[in-house]
Amino acid sequence: MDCRLCCGACCIAPSITSAIPGMPNGKLAGERCIQLNDDNLCNLFGKSDRPKVCGDFMPTIDVCGMNNEQALWLITDLEQHTG
Repeated sequence: MDCRLCCGACCIAPSITSAIPGMPNGKLAGERCIQLNDDNLCNLFGKSDRPKVCGDFMPTIDVCGMNNEQALWLITDLEQHTG
């Protein structure tokens, strides 16, 4: 599955404990990443300072669902059950 452009669910729903440029302590679950622009695209995509955890994320139907709303719900649910 390819990432849906302008979704951003993986940049909002999960907590990220590694440093992100502009967020040295990472981010809390449900907090919008500072690097997510107004179009829900990552400002760090393809850059060397993008956190490894972000680059390692692989979209799947089980995690991302069929649309952006499902992705946000599914990733939030996963975070609540594993975080």
